Amino acid sequence: METINWYPGHMAKAKRLLADQLGRCDVVIELCDARLPYSSRNPDLGRMTGGKKRILLLNKADLADPNVTHAWITRFREQNLDAHAFSASRDNAKEILKLIEDASREAVEKAAEKGVRKTVRVMVAGVPNVGKSTIINLMHGSNIAKTGDRPGVTKAQQWVIIGPYLQLLDSPGLLWPRLDDQTAARRLCYIGSVKDDVVDIPMLTLTMLDELLKIRPESVMERFHFSDPTLRGEELLEAICRGRGFLLRGGECDYDRCCQVVLDEFRAGKCGRISLEVPPRKISLHASGKGAEEKAEERK
Repeated sequence: METINWYPGHMAKAKRLLADQLGRCDVVIELCDARLPYSSRNPDLGRMTGGKKRILLLNKADLADPNVTHAWITRFREQNLDAHAFSASRDNAKEILKLIEDASREAVEKAAEKGVRKTVRVMVAGVPNVGKSTIINLMHGSNIAKTGDRPGVTKAQQWVIIGPYLQLLDSPGLLWPRLDDQTAARRLCYIGSVKDDVVDIPMLTLTMLDELLKIRPESVMERFHFSDPTLRGEELLEAICRGRGFLLRGGECDYDRCCQVVLDEFRAGKCGRISLEVPPRKISLHASGKGAEEKAEERK
C-alpha cells in the first residue's frame, strides 16, 4: 500500500489554536479509539499538555474486545495515565463528570481557599473521528456540537457551557505532521480518521480485511457472507460482492460499493467486537526508524 500523507494546512492551524487555549484549561480529556489505542493517540498531545491533569478515554469500547481493552487500561495505568474504557453510545455523562471532578479537585480547593468558586475548563482532544463531539453532546444533553462518521466535521474550537462552573472546549481532530509507522497510518484510515479520498480505497479495504480475518475470521465471514477464510485480493472482494448482492447489471461485481460498505460496517462495529492492537511490551508512540517496525510487529 502507498505511503499515506495527511497533514493539510488546517491541521497546522488547529494545532496552533489548541496550543493557545491550553493555558486556559485545567483538565485535558484525551480520546482514542478503543480498537486501536496505540495508533489513534497523537503523540503531540502528551508533549503539548505538559503538566496538565489528563484523562484518557478509550472511547467506542463497545466495539472492541473487552479483554484487550482491559489489558490496555492496565498498561496505561502502569504509566500513570488516568485511563478508562468508555462508550458514548452506552455510558452516561455522570461517569465523565466524576472523572473531571477528581482531576480538578486540587485546583478547585486552592481557589476555594482564596474565596473563589472556580470555573473548571476542560479541553476535549484527540485525532479525528474518535467521538469528541459525541461526548460533548452527551454531557451537554443536546446536539450542540456537530458530529459525523467522517473526519473534519468539527472545523473550529467551540467552548460549551455544561454548568455554572464547568466549560468544555470542543477542538478539531488533530493529526501529527509526519508518521513513519505506516501500520498506524493504515489503521487510522480504517476508523475514518483520515479522509477516504486521500487513500486507495480498494487496497485499504483488502488490507483491513486481511487483518480482521487473522483476528476474528468467523465474524467477518458471517457478516460478509463468504465461507473460505483463505480468500484474499480480488477473489475475496468478489466473494463478498456475490454473498451480499453487490452486483451491477449483467452480474458484474460492484467493487466500489463493496469496499465502501465493508469500511462503513467495520467503523460502525457491525463486524463484531474486534481490537486491532494489543499492548506491546513498551509503548512508544509512533517512533521513527527501526524501532517503530519492531513495535509494529509486537502489535500484531
